[in-house]
Amino acid sequence: MRSRSLAGVLAAIAVALTGTRVSAIALPWFVYVSTGSAAQTGMVAFAEMAPYVLVKALSGPIIDRVGPRRVSWVTDVVSAAAAAVVVLLHALGLLSLGTLVPLVAVIGAARGPGDLAKEVMVPEAAERGWVPLERATGLMGVTERLAQTVGPAAGGAIVLAFGPITSLGLSAGCFGLGSVIVAWALPRGMGQRGQRGQRGQRALAREPAAGRGVEEGYWRRFRQGIVFLRGQPLLLALIVVVGITNLLDAAFSQVLAPVWAKESGHGPAVLGLTSGVMGLTAVGGSLVAAAVAHRMRRRPVFFVAFLLAGPPRFLVLAADLPVWGIMAVFAVGGFAGGFLNPILGAITYERVPRSLLGRVGALQTSLAWAGIPLGGLLAGAAVSLAGLAPVLLACGAAYAVATGVTGLRPEWREMDRLRGRPAAPAPEESTGPAPSAPAPGAANRRPGAVRRGPGAANGGPGAVRRGPGAVAGVPEVSE
Repeated sequence: MRSRSLAGVLAAIAVALTGTRVSAIALPWFVYVSTGSAAQTGMVAFAEMAPYVLVKALSGPIIDRVGPRRVSWVTDVVSAAAAAVVVLLHALGLLSLGTLVPLVAVIGAARGPGDLAKEVMVPEAAERGWVPLERATGLMGVTERLAQTVGPAAGGAIVLAFGPITSLGLSAGCFGLGSVIVAWALPRGMGQRGQRGQRGQRALAREPAAGRGVEEGYWRRFRQGIVFLRGQPLLLALIVVVGITNLLDAAFSQVLAPVWAKESGHGPAVLGLTSGVMGLTAVGGSLVAAAVAHRMRRRPVFFVAFLLAGPPRFLVLAADLPVWGIMAVFAVGGFAGGFLNPILGAITYERVPRSLLGRVGALQTSLAWAGIPLGGLLAGAAVSLAGLAPVLLACGAAYAVATGVTGLRPEWREMDRLRGRPAAPAPEESTGPAPSAPAPGAANRRPGAVRRGPGAANGGPGAVRRGPGAVAGVPEVSE
Protein backbone atom coordinates (compact mmCIF):
# COMPACT_ATOMS: atom_id res chain seq x y z
CA MET A 1 0.00 0.00 0.00
CA ARG A 2 2.88 2.36 0.76
CA SER A 3 4.20 1.94 -2.77
CA ARG A 4 0.81 2.33 -4.46
CA SER A 5 1.28 6.08 -5.01
CA LEU A 6 4.69 5.66 -6.61
CA ALA A 7 3.50 2.76 -8.75
CA GLY A 8 0.50 4.82 -9.85
CA VAL A 9 2.61 7.82 -10.84
CA LEU A 10 5.08 5.64 -12.74
CA ALA A 11 2.26 3.80 -14.54
CA ALA A 12 0.61 7.08 -15.51
CA ILE A 13 3.91 8.42 -16.84
CA ALA A 14 4.48 5.19 -18.78
CA VAL A 15 1.15 5.12 -20.61
CA ALA A 16 1.13 8.87 -21.31
CA LEU A 17 4.65 8.78 -22.76
CA THR A 18 3.82 5.68 -24.79
CA GLY A 19 0.88 7.51 -26.34
CA THR A 20 3.02 10.56 -27.04
CA ARG A 21 5.77 8.54 -28.71
CA VAL A 22 3.31 6.55 -30.82
CA SER A 23 1.80 9.78 -32.13
CA ALA A 24 5.31 11.17 -32.70
CA ILE A 25 5.78 8.48 -35.34
CA ALA A 26 2.26 8.43 -36.73
CA LEU A 27 1.48 12.13 -37.08
CA PRO A 28 4.55 13.31 -39.05
CA TRP A 29 4.30 10.27 -41.32
CA PHE A 30 0.60 10.86 -41.93
CA VAL A 31 1.11 14.53 -42.82
CA TYR A 32 4.15 13.96 -45.03
CA VAL A 33 2.63 11.03 -46.92
CA SER A 34 -0.67 12.90 -47.35
CA THR A 35 0.84 16.21 -48.49
CA GLY A 36 4.36 15.40 -49.68
CA SER A 37 5.46 18.65 -48.05
CA ALA A 38 8.20 18.86 -45.44
CA ALA A 39 7.11 22.43 -44.69
CA GLN A 40 3.54 21.37 -43.87
CA THR A 41 4.88 18.52 -41.74
CA GLY A 42 6.89 21.07 -39.78
CA MET A 43 3.84 23.33 -39.50
CA VAL A 44 1.76 20.59 -37.87
CA ALA A 45 4.60 19.86 -35.47
CA PHE A 46 4.70 23.57 -34.62
CA ALA A 47 0.95 23.55 -34.00
CA GLU A 48 1.44 20.89 -31.33
CA MET A 49 4.62 22.08 -29.64
CA ALA A 50 3.96 25.84 -29.51
CA PRO A 51 0.85 25.43 -27.29
CA TYR A 52 2.69 22.75 -25.33
CA VAL A 53 5.49 25.13 -24.40
CA LEU A 54 3.30 28.20 -23.88
CA VAL A 55 0.65 26.54 -21.72
CA LYS A 56 3.26 24.65 -19.73
CA ALA A 57 5.08 27.92 -18.98
CA LEU A 58 1.89 29.41 -17.56
CA SER A 59 0.61 26.32 -15.74
CA GLY A 60 3.07 26.15 -12.84
CA PRO A 61 1.18 28.42 -10.40
CA ILE A 62 -2.08 26.64 -11.26
CA ILE A 63 -0.56 23.22 -10.55
CA ASP A 64 0.81 24.47 -7.23
CA ARG A 65 -2.62 25.83 -6.26
CA VAL A 66 -5.09 23.31 -7.71
CA GLY A 67 -2.94 20.23 -7.22
CA PRO A 68 -1.06 18.08 -9.75
CA ARG A 69 -3.35 15.06 -9.40
CA ARG A 70 -6.41 16.96 -10.58
CA VAL A 71 -4.50 18.70 -13.37
CA SER A 72 -3.04 15.39 -14.54
CA TRP A 73 -6.26 13.44 -15.00
CA VAL A 74 -8.19 16.38 -16.50
CA THR A 75 -5.52 17.08 -19.12
CA ASP A 76 -5.25 13.36 -19.96
CA VAL A 77 -8.99 13.28 -20.64
CA VAL A 78 -8.71 16.35 -22.90
CA SER A 79 -5.78 14.82 -24.82
CA ALA A 80 -7.64 11.55 -25.31
CA ALA A 81 -10.76 13.33 -26.55
CA ALA A 82 -8.87 15.47 -29.07
CA ALA A 83 -6.94 12.49 -30.47
CA ALA A 84 -10.18 10.49 -30.72
CA VAL A 85 -11.81 13.34 -32.68
CA VAL A 86 -8.94 13.22 -35.21
CA VAL A 87 -9.56 9.51 -35.74
CA LEU A 88 -13.31 10.01 -36.02
CA LEU A 89 -13.08 12.85 -38.54
CA HIS A 90 -10.69 10.84 -40.69
CA ALA A 91 -13.08 7.88 -40.64
CA LEU A 92 -15.89 10.19 -41.79
CA GLY A 93 -13.74 11.72 -44.52
CA LEU A 94 -13.91 15.17 -42.90
CA LEU A 95 -10.30 15.56 -41.77
CA SER A 96 -8.42 18.35 -43.53
CA LEU A 97 -5.22 20.18 -42.67
CA GLY A 98 -7.28 23.11 -41.41
CA THR A 99 -9.11 20.78 -39.02
CA LEU A 100 -6.06 18.78 -37.99
CA VAL A 101 -3.99 21.78 -36.91
CA PRO A 102 -6.33 23.06 -34.15
CA LEU A 103 -6.93 19.54 -32.83
CA VAL A 104 -3.19 18.93 -32.63
CA ALA A 105 -2.87 22.29 -30.84
CA VAL A 106 -5.41 21.13 -28.24
CA ILE A 107 -3.41 17.94 -27.67
CA GLY A 108 -0.22 19.95 -27.21
CA ALA A 109 -1.86 22.46 -24.86
CA ALA A 110 -3.14 19.62 -22.66
CA ARG A 111 0.04 17.55 -22.70
CA GLY A 112 2.21 20.36 -21.31
CA PRO A 113 0.61 20.77 -17.86
CA GLY A 114 -0.31 17.08 -17.78
CA ASP A 115 3.30 15.95 -18.13
CA LEU A 116 4.52 18.50 -15.60
CA ALA A 117 1.84 17.51 -13.07
CA LYS A 118 2.96 13.87 -13.13
CA GLU A 119 6.60 14.82 -12.59
CA VAL A 120 5.71 17.07 -9.66
CA MET A 121 4.07 14.15 -7.84
CA VAL A 122 7.15 11.91 -7.89
CA PRO A 123 8.91 13.30 -4.76
CA GLU A 124 5.79 12.96 -2.61
CA ALA A 125 5.05 9.50 -3.99
CA ALA A 126 8.56 8.43 -2.96
CA GLU A 127 8.05 9.94 0.48
CA ARG A 128 4.71 8.17 0.97
CA GLY A 129 6.32 4.82 0.13
CA TRP A 130 9.48 5.46 2.18
CA VAL A 131 11.46 5.02 -1.02
CA PRO A 132 14.72 6.99 -1.30
CA LEU A 133 14.23 9.84 -3.73
CA GLU A 134 17.06 8.73 -5.99
CA ARG A 135 15.65 5.23 -6.29
CA ALA A 136 12.23 6.63 -7.15
CA THR A 137 13.59 8.98 -9.79
CA GLY A 138 15.78 6.20 -11.13
CA LEU A 139 12.66 4.08 -11.55
CA MET A 140 11.03 7.02 -13.31
CA GLY A 141 14.01 7.14 -15.65
CA VAL A 142 13.71 3.48 -16.55
CA THR A 143 9.94 3.87 -16.97
CA GLU A 144 10.39 6.74 -19.39
CA ARG A 145 13.04 4.89 -21.36
CA LEU A 146 10.84 1.83 -21.70
CA ALA A 147 7.93 3.97 -22.85
CA GLN A 148 10.18 5.68 -25.37
CA THR A 149 11.23 2.26 -26.63
CA VAL A 150 7.83 0.62 -26.83
CA GLY A 151 6.06 3.69 -28.20
CA PRO A 152 8.12 4.28 -31.37
CA ALA A 153 8.43 0.57 -32.11
CA ALA A 154 4.68 0.08 -31.74
CA GLY A 155 3.98 3.25 -33.67
CA GLY A 156 6.16 2.20 -36.60
CA ALA A 157 4.71 -1.32 -36.70
CA ILE A 158 1.09 -0.12 -36.51
CA VAL A 159 1.66 2.55 -39.15
CA LEU A 160 3.13 -0.07 -41.46
CA ALA A 161 0.36 -2.60 -40.82
CA PHE A 162 -2.75 -0.48 -40.36
CA GLY A 163 -1.88 3.13 -41.19
CA PRO A 164 -1.05 6.20 -39.09
CA ILE A 165 -4.63 6.97 -38.03
CA THR A 166 -4.87 3.65 -36.20
CA SER A 167 -1.74 4.63 -34.30
CA LEU A 168 -3.39 7.89 -33.28
CA GLY A 169 -6.29 5.84 -31.94
CA LEU A 170 -3.81 3.93 -29.78
CA SER A 171 -2.46 7.26 -28.51
CA ALA A 172 -5.97 8.33 -27.54
CA GLY A 173 -6.42 5.08 -25.61
CA CYS A 174 -3.12 5.61 -23.77
CA PHE A 175 -4.09 9.12 -22.70
CA GLY A 176 -7.45 7.89 -21.47
CA LEU A 177 -5.83 5.05 -19.53
CA GLY A 178 -3.47 7.53 -17.90
CA SER A 179 -6.38 9.55 -16.54
CA VAL A 180 -7.97 6.38 -15.11
CA ILE A 181 -4.73 5.36 -13.39
CA VAL A 182 -4.27 8.78 -11.79
CA ALA A 183 -7.87 8.92 -10.58
CA TRP A 184 -7.82 5.38 -9.18
CA ALA A 185 -4.30 4.85 -7.81
CA LEU A 186 -3.42 8.25 -6.35
CA PRO A 187 -5.05 9.61 -3.19
CA ARG A 188 -6.88 12.92 -3.25
CA GLY A 189 -4.59 15.86 -2.57
CA MET A 190 -1.57 14.04 -4.00
CA GLY A 191 1.21 16.50 -4.66
CA GLN A 192 -0.27 19.24 -2.47
CA ARG A 193 1.85 20.26 0.45
CA GLY A 194 -0.97 20.04 2.96
CA GLN A 195 -1.28 16.27 2.31
CA ARG A 196 2.28 15.11 2.97
CA GLY A 197 1.76 13.42 6.28
CA GLN A 198 3.54 14.22 9.52
CA ARG A 199 7.01 14.62 8.05
CA GLY A 200 5.67 16.79 5.27
CA GLN A 201 3.65 18.87 7.72
CA ARG A 202 6.73 19.54 9.82
CA ALA A 203 8.66 20.56 6.70
CA LEU A 204 5.79 22.82 5.67
CA ALA A 205 5.75 24.48 9.07
CA ARG A 206 9.40 25.42 8.65
CA GLU A 207 8.84 26.98 5.23
CA PRO A 208 8.30 30.75 5.02
CA ALA A 209 4.82 31.96 4.13
CA ALA A 210 5.95 33.16 0.71
CA GLY A 211 7.15 29.67 -0.15
CA ARG A 212 3.81 28.11 0.79
CA GLY A 213 1.87 30.24 -1.66
CA VAL A 214 -1.19 30.37 0.67
CA GLU A 215 -3.77 32.91 -0.50
CA GLU A 216 -1.44 34.18 -3.19
CA GLY A 217 -2.59 35.32 -6.58
CA TYR A 218 -1.55 33.74 -9.86
CA TRP A 219 0.87 36.46 -10.94
CA ARG A 220 2.56 36.64 -7.56
CA ARG A 221 3.20 32.91 -7.71
CA PHE A 222 4.46 33.27 -11.26
CA ARG A 223 6.82 36.06 -10.19
CA GLN A 224 8.21 33.96 -7.34
CA GLY A 225 9.26 31.33 -9.86
CA ILE A 226 11.01 33.96 -12.00
CA VAL A 227 12.80 35.48 -8.99
CA PHE A 228 14.04 32.09 -7.82
CA LEU A 229 15.21 30.96 -11.23
CA ARG A 230 17.00 34.25 -11.84
CA GLY A 231 19.28 33.52 -8.89
CA GLN A 232 20.36 30.09 -10.17
CA PRO A 233 23.21 30.49 -12.72
CA LEU A 234 23.68 26.74 -13.22
CA LEU A 235 19.99 26.16 -13.94
CA LEU A 236 20.02 29.04 -16.41
CA ALA A 237 23.09 27.58 -18.14
CA LEU A 238 21.38 24.19 -18.38
CA ILE A 239 18.35 25.85 -19.91
CA VAL A 240 20.47 27.44 -22.66
CA VAL A 241 22.31 24.24 -23.60
CA VAL A 242 19.26 22.00 -23.47
CA GLY A 243 17.22 24.62 -25.32
CA ILE A 244 19.64 24.55 -28.27
CA THR A 245 19.84 20.77 -28.38
CA ASN A 246 16.08 20.43 -28.01
CA LEU A 247 15.59 22.62 -31.08
CA LEU A 248 17.99 20.42 -33.08
CA ASP A 249 16.42 17.22 -31.72
CA ALA A 250 12.97 18.50 -32.69
CA ALA A 251 14.18 19.25 -36.21
CA PHE A 252 15.55 15.71 -36.38
CA SER A 253 12.49 13.85 -35.11
CA GLN A 254 9.75 16.01 -36.62
CA VAL A 255 11.11 16.52 -40.14
CA LEU A 256 14.64 15.26 -40.91
CA ALA A 257 14.13 11.63 -39.83
CA PRO A 258 10.71 11.22 -41.53
CA VAL A 259 12.01 12.82 -44.75
CA TRP A 260 15.08 10.56 -44.65
CA ALA A 261 12.87 7.49 -44.13
CA LYS A 262 10.71 8.46 -47.11
CA GLU A 263 13.51 9.48 -49.51
CA SER A 264 15.77 6.53 -48.62
CA GLY A 265 12.94 4.06 -49.09
CA HIS A 266 13.33 2.56 -45.62
CA GLY A 267 9.84 3.67 -44.55
CA PRO A 268 8.20 4.00 -41.13
CA ALA A 269 9.28 0.55 -39.93
CA VAL A 270 12.98 1.49 -39.94
CA LEU A 271 12.12 4.90 -38.54
CA GLY A 272 10.37 3.27 -35.60
CA LEU A 273 13.17 0.72 -35.27
CA THR A 274 15.84 3.42 -34.90
CA SER A 275 13.85 5.09 -32.13
CA GLY A 276 13.18 1.74 -30.49
CA VAL A 277 16.85 0.73 -30.53
CA MET A 278 17.84 4.09 -29.12
CA GLY A 279 15.23 3.85 -26.40
CA LEU A 280 16.23 0.28 -25.49
CA THR A 281 19.90 1.14 -25.10
CA ALA A 282 18.90 4.28 -23.19
CA VAL A 283 17.19 1.98 -20.69
CA GLY A 284 20.53 0.22 -20.27
CA GLY A 285 22.27 3.55 -19.88
CA SER A 286 19.79 4.61 -17.21
CA LEU A 287 20.28 1.37 -15.28
CA VAL A 288 24.06 1.74 -15.40
CA ALA A 289 23.75 5.37 -14.33
CA ALA A 290 21.59 4.37 -11.38
CA ALA A 291 24.18 1.79 -10.32
CA VAL A 292 27.51 3.61 -10.72
CA ALA A 293 27.05 7.22 -11.80
CA HIS A 294 26.78 8.53 -8.23
CA ARG A 295 30.52 7.77 -8.00
CA MET A 296 31.31 9.75 -11.15
CA ARG A 297 31.78 13.45 -11.65
CA ARG A 298 28.75 14.93 -13.36
CA ARG A 299 30.40 17.49 -15.61
CA PRO A 300 32.57 15.19 -17.81
CA VAL A 301 29.87 12.51 -17.91
CA PHE A 302 27.29 15.09 -18.96
CA PHE A 303 29.21 16.59 -21.87
CA VAL A 304 30.74 13.35 -23.15
CA ALA A 305 27.28 11.80 -23.15
CA PHE A 306 25.90 14.78 -25.08
CA LEU A 307 28.62 14.52 -27.74
CA LEU A 308 27.97 10.80 -28.20
CA ALA A 309 24.21 11.07 -28.15
CA GLY A 310 23.69 14.05 -30.43
CA PRO A 311 25.87 14.80 -33.50
CA PRO A 312 26.47 11.21 -34.73
CA ARG A 313 22.74 10.69 -35.44
CA PHE A 314 22.68 13.54 -37.94
CA LEU A 315 25.95 12.56 -39.58
CA VAL A 316 25.09 8.89 -40.04
CA LEU A 317 21.87 9.70 -41.88
CA ALA A 318 23.70 12.19 -44.10
CA ALA A 319 26.26 9.49 -44.96
CA ASP A 320 23.45 7.06 -45.88
CA LEU A 321 25.09 4.07 -44.17
CA PRO A 322 23.54 0.60 -44.24
CA VAL A 323 20.74 -0.01 -41.79
CA TRP A 324 22.95 -2.07 -39.46
CA GLY A 325 25.47 0.81 -39.25
CA ILE A 326 22.71 3.30 -38.52
CA MET A 327 21.36 1.05 -35.77
CA ALA A 328 24.82 0.76 -34.20
CA VAL A 329 25.21 4.55 -34.06
CA PHE A 330 21.75 4.99 -32.59
CA ALA A 331 22.45 2.26 -30.02
CA VAL A 332 25.60 3.99 -28.77
CA GLY A 333 23.83 7.36 -28.74
CA GLY A 334 20.92 5.94 -26.77
CA PHE A 335 23.21 4.40 -24.14
CA ALA A 336 25.05 7.69 -23.70
CA GLY A 337 21.76 9.59 -23.60
CA GLY A 338 20.69 7.48 -20.64
CA PHE A 339 23.01 9.56 -18.46
CA LEU A 340 21.66 12.99 -19.44
CA ASN A 341 18.22 13.51 -17.94
CA PRO A 342 19.29 11.83 -14.67
CA ILE A 343 21.89 14.56 -14.16
CA LEU A 344 19.42 17.28 -15.08
CA GLY A 345 16.85 15.92 -12.65
CA ALA A 346 19.28 15.49 -9.76
CA ILE A 347 20.50 19.07 -10.09
CA THR A 348 16.94 20.38 -10.07
CA TYR A 349 15.93 18.36 -7.00
CA GLU A 350 18.92 19.76 -5.12
CA ARG A 351 18.13 23.38 -5.91
CA VAL A 352 14.36 23.88 -6.20
CA PRO A 353 12.29 23.86 -2.96
CA ARG A 354 9.34 21.48 -2.93
CA SER A 355 6.85 24.34 -2.59
CA LEU A 356 8.12 25.98 -5.80
CA LEU A 357 8.37 22.89 -7.98
CA GLY A 358 5.34 23.68 -10.12
CA ARG A 359 6.09 27.29 -10.98
CA VAL A 360 9.90 26.94 -11.25
CA GLY A 361 9.63 23.65 -13.13
CA ALA A 362 7.15 25.13 -15.59
CA LEU A 363 9.50 28.00 -16.35
CA GLN A 364 12.54 25.74 -16.65
CA THR A 365 11.06 23.25 -19.04
CA SER A 366 9.20 25.85 -21.07
CA LEU A 367 12.32 27.93 -21.62
CA ALA A 368 14.34 24.83 -22.45
CA TRP A 369 11.60 23.69 -24.87
CA ALA A 370 11.07 27.10 -26.43
CA GLY A 371 12.96 26.11 -29.57
CA ILE A 372 11.08 22.84 -30.11
CA PRO A 373 8.13 24.41 -31.97
CA LEU A 374 10.60 26.13 -34.29
CA GLY A 375 12.66 22.99 -34.94
CA GLY A 376 10.20 21.45 -37.37
CA LEU A 377 9.44 24.76 -39.10
CA LEU A 378 13.10 25.64 -39.62
CA ALA A 379 14.04 22.13 -40.69
CA GLY A 380 11.15 21.94 -43.15
CA ALA A 381 12.11 25.26 -44.73
CA ALA A 382 15.81 24.36 -44.81
CA VAL A 383 15.20 20.97 -46.47
CA SER A 384 12.98 22.63 -49.07
CA LEU A 385 15.76 25.12 -49.89
CA ALA A 386 18.99 23.14 -49.52
CA GLY A 387 18.09 19.46 -49.50
CA LEU A 388 18.29 16.85 -46.77
CA ALA A 389 22.01 15.98 -46.58
CA PRO A 390 23.35 19.57 -46.14
CA VAL A 391 20.81 20.26 -43.40
CA LEU A 392 21.75 17.06 -41.57
CA LEU A 393 25.45 18.00 -41.70
CA ALA A 394 24.79 21.56 -40.52
CA CYS A 395 22.63 20.39 -37.62
CA GLY A 396 25.22 17.84 -36.52
CA ALA A 397 27.94 20.50 -36.50
CA ALA A 398 25.74 22.94 -34.57
CA TYR A 399 25.00 20.22 -32.01
CA ALA A 400 28.71 19.56 -31.45
CA VAL A 401 29.50 23.26 -31.03
CA ALA A 402 26.59 23.87 -28.64
CA THR A 403 27.49 21.00 -26.32
CA GLY A 404 31.26 21.43 -26.53
CA VAL A 405 31.87 25.16 -26.28
CA THR A 406 29.28 25.94 -23.58
CA GLY A 407 30.87 23.37 -21.27
CA LEU A 408 33.80 25.72 -20.75
CA ARG A 409 31.72 28.27 -18.84
CA PRO A 410 32.37 28.54 -15.05
CA GLU A 411 28.78 27.76 -13.97
CA TRP A 412 29.28 24.10 -14.82
CA ARG A 413 31.72 23.68 -11.91
CA GLU A 414 28.67 23.89 -9.63
CA MET A 415 27.18 20.60 -10.86
CA ASP A 416 28.47 18.59 -7.89
CA ARG A 417 28.49 21.29 -5.18
CA LEU A 418 25.08 20.50 -3.63
CA ARG A 419 25.20 16.75 -4.19
CA GLY A 420 23.69 14.89 -1.27
CA ARG A 421 21.51 17.76 -0.04
CA PRO A 422 17.78 18.34 -0.38
CA ALA A 423 16.68 21.73 -1.62
CA ALA A 424 16.42 24.55 0.90
CA PRO A 425 12.99 25.83 1.88
CA ALA A 426 11.63 28.55 -0.36
CA PRO A 427 13.02 32.00 0.46
CA GLU A 428 10.87 34.95 1.36
CA GLU A 429 9.79 36.82 -1.74
CA SER A 430 12.14 39.64 -2.67
CA THR A 431 13.24 41.51 -5.71
CA GLY A 432 16.75 40.14 -5.50
CA PRO A 433 17.94 36.73 -6.64
CA ALA A 434 17.24 33.69 -4.57
CA PRO A 435 20.18 32.09 -2.78
CA SER A 436 21.68 29.12 -4.55
CA ALA A 437 22.77 27.23 -1.44
CA PRO A 438 20.58 25.65 1.23
CA ALA A 439 19.76 27.63 4.32
CA PRO A 440 21.45 26.61 7.57
CA GLY A 441 20.15 23.29 8.76
CA ALA A 442 18.42 22.58 5.47
CA ALA A 443 20.86 19.89 4.43
CA ASN A 444 19.55 17.27 6.83
CA ARG A 445 18.79 14.20 4.80
CA ARG A 446 15.51 12.37 4.70
CA PRO A 447 15.49 8.86 6.17
CA GLY A 448 17.19 6.56 3.70
CA ALA A 449 17.67 9.26 1.10
CA VAL A 450 21.31 8.97 0.15
CA ARG A 451 21.32 11.26 -2.84
CA ARG A 452 23.05 10.19 -6.00
CA GLY A 453 24.36 11.97 -8.99
CA PRO A 454 23.68 11.13 -12.63
CA GLY A 455 21.66 8.04 -11.79
CA ALA A 456 19.27 9.99 -9.65
CA ALA A 457 16.52 10.84 -12.06
CA ASN A 458 15.29 11.00 -15.54
CA GLY A 459 14.47 14.62 -15.18
CA GLY A 460 13.24 15.93 -11.88
CA PRO A 461 9.83 17.42 -11.28
CA GLY A 462 9.76 19.99 -13.99
CA ALA A 463 13.50 19.67 -14.45
CA VAL A 464 15.34 21.08 -17.44
CA ARG A 465 14.20 18.14 -19.47
CA ARG A 466 15.06 17.20 -22.98
CA GLY A 467 12.24 17.33 -25.47
CA PRO A 468 10.16 14.62 -27.12
CA GLY A 469 12.51 14.36 -30.05
CA ALA A 470 15.57 14.11 -27.85
CA VAL A 471 17.81 11.16 -27.20
CA ALA A 472 16.49 11.08 -23.68
CA GLY A 473 13.38 13.17 -23.41
CA VAL A 474 9.51 13.79 -23.50
CA PRO A 475 9.39 15.95 -22.04
CA GLU A 476 9.37 15.99 -22.98
CA VAL A 477 14.06 19.14 -21.14
CA SER A 478 12.42 18.37 -22.36
CA GLU A 479 12.50 16.12 -24.77
